[in-house]
Amino acid sequence: MSRIEATFARLRAAGRTALMPYLMTGYPERDSALELAPALEAAGADLFELGVPFSDPLADGATIQRASERALANGIRLEHCIETVAGLRKRGVRAPIVPMGYYNPFLQYGLERLARDMADAGADGLIIPDLPPEEAQECHAACRAHGLDLIFFVAPTTPDERIDRIAALASGFIYCVALTGVTGARRELWSGLPAFLERVRRRTSLPLVVGFGISSAAHVREAGRYAAGAIVASALINVIEQAPPGEYVARAVDFVRSLRG
Repeated sequence: MSRIEATFARLRAAGRTALMPYLMTGYPERDSALELAPALEAAGADLFELGVPFSDPLADGATIQRASERALANGIRLEHCIETVAGLRKRGVRAPIVPMGYYNPFLQYGLERLARDMADAGADGLIIPDLPPEEAQECHAACRAHGLDLIFFVAPTTPDERIDRIAALASGFIYCVALTGVTGARRELWSGLPAFLERVRRRTSLPLVVGFGISSAAHVREAGRYAAGAIVASALINVIEQAPPGEYVARAVDFVRSLRG
């Protein structure tokens, strides 16, 4: 049983919704994730999505775009992201860590090498927003060879037959996009979310995790009524961005605790 699978099994038995914060590697400072992740795990985070900065993050809204630009300015490259995963394991983080990045840097690094190095560092999977299932065979094979889960997205606009194709390749969990558009905190969740998640649920037994727009404890509770977990990204980055100097870890901890209600 993978670390991701074991985490969802444990939370399901406890009747808890998985809380998965997003952290951008190298934001706001070069090694901030090494401070943030252990503190957020202690505050109630169950898994982590660890952003790999990229110059053209097409799935991301303004908040994460700014974080990515800051991380790149801090000198962060893919190699440092892999080192960060290893550093988090050395600091005792036990929660699953799933790096999220765009396909071009991964392809340039080499997919087999990437999967090997990520697994050796202690990563549990990869999230690649711009990798369609039709072009995922090589990456899928490399991930399977090294025990990594390859996480795919489904959106409200995804046809049923495409969900079937994604479900056949996916492992770990399915990332369900809670809106049509890019990432960003929202006041309310999409009213069609329950029906969308039920449509996906009929096509896979994997855990469903909701992302894009999750920004409050009420959103986490609502998502948990229909899905196994919730990803909080832009709202957390906003908290870090707006924190006074030297206080971003404490503010992030308070926010994650608030998401737990």
